[in-house]
Amino acid sequence: MVRRLVTLGLLEAHRDADGRLWFPPSAPLALARIERLRAGFCLNYASLGLVVELLERIAVLEAELHRRGVRSEDPSWI
Repeated sequence: MVRRLVTLGLLEAHRDADGRLWFPPSAPLALARIERLRAGFCLNYASLGLVVELLERIAVLEAELHRRGVRSEDPSWI
């Protein structure tokens, strides 16, 4: 399962000279997120990639809002 997720680009890993997979410290959290999404929303692997990417973009945008002191609950059009 983990190899499939790496092959699909859903989980980050690097191969050493012997072909073994090495994972960053964030891999367990990423794997747990993928499994929650797959189980909770019955998403296929192609959909998982899109959802994970969108969630990462949202996190970046929310971090930027936080940095600027804007609460994401406050719509800018009000």
